[in-house]
Amino acid sequence: MSQSSGTANKRQAQEFHDKRKAELWEQERLGVKPRRIWDEAVVRYLNEEVNKKSVGDDKLHLRWLQPRLEGMDLAQITRDVVDGLRQESQNTGVSNATTNRRIQVLRAILRRAHLEWEWLDRLPRFRLLKEPQGRVRYLTRGEAARLLAELPEHLRAMARFSLATGLRQGNVKGLRWSKVDFERKAAWVDASEAKGKRAIPVPLNTEAMQVIAEQRGKNPEWVFTFRGKPVEFKTSTKAWRNALKRAGIENFRWHDLRHTWASWHAQGGTPMHVLQKLGGWQTPAMVQRYAHLGMDDLKRYAEQVRIQQPVTGYDLATLEKRRAAEATLCP
Repeated sequence: MSQSSGTANKRQAQEFHDKRKAELWEQERLGVKPRRIWDEAVVRYLNEEVNKKSVGDDKLHLRWLQPRLEGMDLAQITRDVVDGLRQESQNTGVSNATTNRRIQVLRAILRRAHLEWEWLDRLPRFRLLKEPQGRVRYLTRGEAARLLAELPEHLRAMARFSLATGLRQGNVKGLRWSKVDFERKAAWVDASEAKGKRAIPVPLNTEAMQVIAEQRGKNPEWVFTFRGKPVEFKTSTKAWRNALKRAGIENFRWHDLRHTWASWHAQGGTPMHVLQKLGGWQTPAMVQRYAHLGMDDLKRYAEQVRIQQPVTGYDLATLEKRRAAEATLCP
């Protein structure tokens, strides 16, 4: 297989030829893996992950990593290099979560190069930073009503549906009529479209059914639309931010509608194992963040244990005299 040296200088071309010949001999005779650089790995990774829902986030983190790793041999990305990238990211003032996401994308690519592509013989060790526990921000029903009143029609419909079902933004925007069963009052999210890669059944309550019914006739395929077309933009628009401001609500993201839905369930007494299924969470630990909000149904059980119980079968006057006598003997 011929390969251009990329230069018209005969001496440089000969050096390139000799070096390439030596590399090919090492690969063929000694089993040495061909040199692969970071840029090749990034291109292959993105080509393989083109349908990944979070590929946009991956690209964002890769834009930070690229100028720092460009042209580097994959085998040269050692633990010291990874530690240096982590420290540099921290020094920019971003959160530990953002730094971890950058390192995790790097790890994903190197793991793919090692385990699947066989480009690497070994992997460096990766150490992630501690992150604060999951944030829970939810609205009261009064705040939710104010927000819905301020939202434009297309955002209000999606927000109402989110509060009624707990579905993530992407699943609401991507809901098709083919995934809605009016007779059973249910919808579903296919495993390929779910964050946890497991299908999610979505029972539709009265509120959700009303929202769905109001969307009929707007688009033959998609349930939620904007000017008759599918919603392809992120919902955290200027209209969303302005509505929050007019409603007097601060520190609130679209994803917090899901937190609000789960918090209302917990406050209403929905068992945690049921909430886990409704929300499509993979493990019980992921839903325990809402457990402290659902204590009303636990109070009656707390009353089962008391320290002060009525004393029966005793002459209380005699008991008090004995206690007084014992007290005089105590040192």
